[in-house]
Amino acid sequence: MNRLPGLDLLRAIAIVWVMIFHSYFIGGWGHFGGIEQNGWMGVDLFFVLSGFLIGSQVLRSLAGRGTFSFAEFYQRRAFRILPAYLVVVAAYFIWPSIREQGDVQPLWQFLTFTVNLFIDAKDHLAFSHVWSLCVEEHFYLLFPPLAWWLARRPSVHRFALVCGGIVAAGMLVRGLVWWHELSPWAGIDQNSYGKTFLERIYYPTWSRLDGLLMGVMLAAARVYRPVLWSRWGRHANGFLLAGVAVVGGSIWLFRDRTGFIPTVLGYPLLSFGLGLLVLGGAHASGALARVRVPGAGWLAAVSYSLYLTHKAVFHLLESTLGAASLDGHGVMTFAGYASAVVGMGALLHYGVERPFLKLRDRVLHQAPSAARASGAIAGAGTETA
Repeated sequence: MNRLPGLDLLRAIAIVWVMIFHSYFIGGWGHFGGIEQNGWMGVDLFFVLSGFLIGSQVLRSLAGRGTFSFAEFYQRRAFRILPAYLVVVAAYFIWPSIREQGDVQPLWQFLTFTVNLFIDAKDHLAFSHVWSLCVEEHFYLLFPPLAWWLARRPSVHRFALVCGGIVAAGMLVRGLVWWHELSPWAGIDQNSYGKTFLERIYYPTWSRLDGLLMGVMLAAARVYRPVLWSRWGRHANGFLLAGVAVVGGSIWLFRDRTGFIPTVLGYPLLSFGLGLLVLGGAHASGALARVRVPGAGWLAAVSYSLYLTHKAVFHLLESTLGAASLDGHGVMTFAGYASAVVGMGALLHYGVERPFLKLRDRVLHQAPSAARASGAIAGAGTETA
């Protein structure tokens, strides 16, 4: 896909919002008039963006050629995700001093992307933000075969049933877990309330598919209903305003983040609002596509490396300089944290992430060339015979 400036801006907003949220919890400069308390929503924005971009790639291939190369898709994802991720995983296990909170889960869970399913959210929170990457990896694994199955006999009715079923299943699971384990009559120890909420509702993949699904639905509209998609583009700014309103309503609903109503209804509502923002940002006619924020495109490009490293950088800076020397210095504190985070993210991006992306392009471009060459040689041999 061509670069979409509006989506780059949303991705930059998402990573900054998430980093401010994490700095608020592990110490640092994350105190910005209350927006830091809702920074966890930046992860859901990433989910919607990922669902839209990956969904567009997969569905375009299925709609255009009617075929899909699973091998190429998983190769591309492996080159994109694994190199930088494995470097950071290795750092967390080789140098325990960079662990920002407690201990880490066993190595096999990081290597199998199952941290979000087995995490101990009390004593093993170091590198815990990888839970969202685990959700995305499960999406990469399951979405292509599901899309291939649906595309064999395209049907709006069947697509709507599958999407509705996924949303309803997520609501049902979250509601049942809350009712049996977190409700006042469940008798849970209040000291374990937050831990149970994270482990049983917030982190598991089956509870957090709403954002990815919202992105996929937008991708399906873009690929299979281009006329409708173009018509929506005329109202891009209207969708942006509606998205801001719905996200604002979600923030209000999540005032009690672990309550029953937000647990059941909040995530689909938030994903819908963020989906409206992505819908508006994906069109060149929208304000997000026309606004040029210096550095936004670069932040979007390095967002994955920033995501992987930012919590360790916060911790290293505090442990090196001391929290007392950083607190109360306003702009200087912010500049120190921001410079350190951006520097480490850039180092990982340019030192690991980009070289492997270039290698991926060479590997995937050489494979079709080799196949064509083999076919030409085989054909020449047949003609000679």
